[in-house]
Formats: sequence, structure tokens, C-alpha cells
Amino acid sequence: MELGGDAVPCGKDKFISRNELLLHLKTYNIYYEGQNLQLRHREEEGELIVEGLLNISWGLRRPIRLQMQDDNQRIRPPPSSSSWHSGCNLGAHGSVLKPSTLPDIPLADGDSAPGTENPGNGAAPRPAEEAPQLMRTRSDVGVRPRGSARTPGEIRGILLGSTSVFTPAYGSVTNVRINSTMTTPQVLKLLLNKFKIENSAEEFALYMVHTSGEKQKLRGSDFPLLARILQGPCEQVSKVFLMEKDQVEEVTYDVAQYIKFEMPILRSFIQKLEEEEDREVMKLKHKYSILRLMIEQRLEEISEGPTAM
Repeated sequence: MELGGDAVPCGKDKFISRNELLLHLKTYNIYYEGQNLQLRHREEEGELIVEGLLNISWGLRRPIRLQMQDDNQRIRPPPSSSSWHSGCNLGAHGSVLKPSTLPDIPLADGDSAPGTENPGNGAAPRPAEEAPQLMRTRSDVGVRPRGSARTPGEIRGILLGSTSVFTPAYGSVTNVRINSTMTTPQVLKLLLNKFKIENSAEEFALYMVHTSGEKQKLRGSDFPLLARILQGPCEQVSKVFLMEKDQVEEVTYDVAQYIKFEMPILRSFIQKLEEEEDREVMKLKHKYSILRLMIEQRLEEISEGPTAM
């Protein structure tokens, strides 16, 4: 199917050409070749739509509230940070090498039906979406024997009537099946509904977090799946995090460059900036002192003019 070079919206007042997006998508799928994180695309009424699984890392500092319907309904806890792929390899000529094997993710209910399109043009089974991964039984939040260690994927929780309170392990990963037309608020609501989280979506935000320390908040008009594609597939470079709005500040690229420097180096930067500031202040003072003298001389000439006559 030949796709034109029409612009595809990827946020407020942000566009990318269709051909460029397809190039990014091709690189993305080569990286995840043979994995369920590959994405499919189709054209619907002239609009290019990409769909598939998006990995989202838990980055919450406060507990979240989960609905408790009965003692038998359960959702497994999120995997530990060591159970998901973080490799990033490039070939000798810049080609993308597929990552090391990812853990098998069981099919969730309703996700076993075959898809209608794969990254190529042939039919292939629909990738498995990770089943909701938060325990919801009393035994899962019971008292741990004294001296026993918490397992890597375990999450802390207590029961409050029909609500359980949990803190997902920081950095553990879940995923949701979305498409490129879904905005940030829609993805947030989908994720919260998946885990039956009672907290309001307004409490959270999605952030693109880079290993450099840069943190970019995805705006309400952004499309998280497109943002992930444009950033590239390697999660060792950047990840999508779910975080509390009031607990995280954005970090620009310029600021992120200085985050990992030692304190003596940062102090030397500050000293240099202060010296430069002092020089600029002296220049301004000198400039305006000259202007002041010129104005005063002119005022004297004007005041002496009528007297001389």
C-alpha cells in the first residue's frame, strides 16, 4: 500500500511527515523483531494509524488505591526491574540488532484472537498484552514471616475495607494496548482501568525519562505511542514513566547535562557564570553612566540658552 507524504499530527502544533514516521516505525519493528512489542499500521479513511503495546514504567512515590471485588479475583504483581528488556545494541553499520529475549507474557482474557495485520502485510497472531499485574487477594497482602525478604516483584499493600492500597515497585514495567490516535489522558485512563485503580487520572502524568536525566512531560495533546516511536525503541535510552504530577519537575536537556557532574565542577561553573554576570553588569553601568552625562550636558545647554540671550 503506497502512503503519501501527508503530515501526521504528533502533538499540539507538531507534525511529522508520513514517510518519516514510517521510517521510524520500520526501525522500531526491526529492533523488536520476533517480539510482541512490534507495532502494526493501517490506513483508515486516509489516516495512518499505528497500534500495539506500549511499555510504561511505574514511577510512583505514594500508594495507589485498588478496588477489591472479592477474595478470588487476582492480578499478579508487576515484574521486577530485572525481568524486562533494557538492552540496546547497534550493528557495525548502525543497523539495529534485536534485543535479548524478553520474558514470556501470558495472554490476557480477550487477547487471544488473531490480529488482522502485522508489521508487514501478512496475517499474524495478535501480540499478547501483559495481564494486569497487581495482586488483589487477602493472602497477597497478608503478614510476611519475620525475617523473610521481600521478593523483587512484590509490592507493598494493606487492605482498607473494599479497597487495597499498594505501592508498585519503582521501575517495574507494565504495558497497555493503544493506538496512535490516543492522547495522553486517554492512555492514563486506560492504564488505571486496567488495574482497577480508584485514584483520579488527574493525579498522574506520563513522562519521557532519559538516561541523561532529562524528563519531558507528555502534554494532554500528545500521543504517547507516537512519542515512543519518535524517541526510538531502546529503553536503555529513554522510558515512559507513570508519575505523580506534584512529585516530579521537568528537566530540560540543557539542565540534564549538568546533573551528573560532581559538586566541585558545578561550583566552578557557578563561579564562571558569576564572573560573566559581573562583567555584563559593569558594561551596563558604564554604558548608562555615559548616557547620563550626555543628558545632563544637554540639559545644561538648554537651561543656559535663554540666559545668554
